[in-house]
Amino acid sequence: MPSADLIIGVGLGLLLASIAWYALVGRRIERAFRAERQTIEAERLAELGAMTSGLAHEIKNPLSSIVLTAQLLREGVHDANLPEADAVPLIRKVNMLASETTRIRAILEDFLRYAGRFRLDRQPHDLRELVDELRDFLLPQSEAASVLLRTDLPHEAVTVSVDADLIKQALLNLMLNAMQAMEATTASAHKELILRVERSPANPRQPAEAVIHIIDTGPGIDPSRHEEIFRPYVTARRGGSGLGLAVARRIVEEHGGKLTLFSEVGKGSDFQIRIPMPGSTPGTDAPVAPAAA
Repeated sequence: MPSADLIIGVGLGLLLASIAWYALVGRRIERAFRAERQTIEAERLAELGAMTSGLAHEIKNPLSSIVLTAQLLREGVHDANLPEADAVPLIRKVNMLASETTRIRAILEDFLRYAGRFRLDRQPHDLRELVDELRDFLLPQSEAASVLLRTDLPHEAVTVSVDADLIKQALLNLMLNAMQAMEATTASAHKELILRVERSPANPRQPAEAVIHIIDTGPGIDPSRHEEIFRPYVTARRGGSGLGLAVARRIVEEHGGKLTLFSEVGKGSDFQIRIPMPGSTPGTDAPVAPAAA
């Protein structure tokens, strides 16, 4: 007869083996479900883009005609030498027509970026150079908004295979979103936008990653809205299309990366773009801690 200790030992061994087996299978099932969801979402967006691209093209042409007609009307009012009391209201209405038509065109273009099919032109790029280019591009606008724009870059290159134009588009969307969020703070508040590039070492669960932080000192975002803000047409800004963050996340995911948010109400936000490093495999290094906003 086997002893009680032997029976207990065998039972514990089987229990531990079952737990390990279920953990392994559970992770595989989770990855399979995640891959399936991503595939379904990609197919849905591709189908949506195919259906709407032709319609959008037909809409953009008359919108351009309306803007041109508004410009001609404005010139006609000036040339008519009307009394100022009559000319000023007419010009104001024509300007409003042109402005709203331009806004509709921008919303349509944002929608096409979100729903259309991305064709990535992947090339090796040093993320430090892309960030520097965006800083130079946005510096005049940040100075006009009284926002201190600075970069925090490592000494060594952080090279990944990306579509430079699309990654810069995602970064620009996030930077503009951060600047608009800081507009809601008081005039005396310190407004700062930081672009930080770093490497996240590999660990047992994921490969090494290149990380770009977009950190602001704005009002922060309530945890209940962290996922909501990435949904299409969700915006708290009047006149916004609500597609900037959705487009940014889709661009990052098309590169096999992740766009995540760390935020604290009253202290600011840290949007993080994570892109797998080329040739990296999961290892045993500890991941880099999230940057403080």
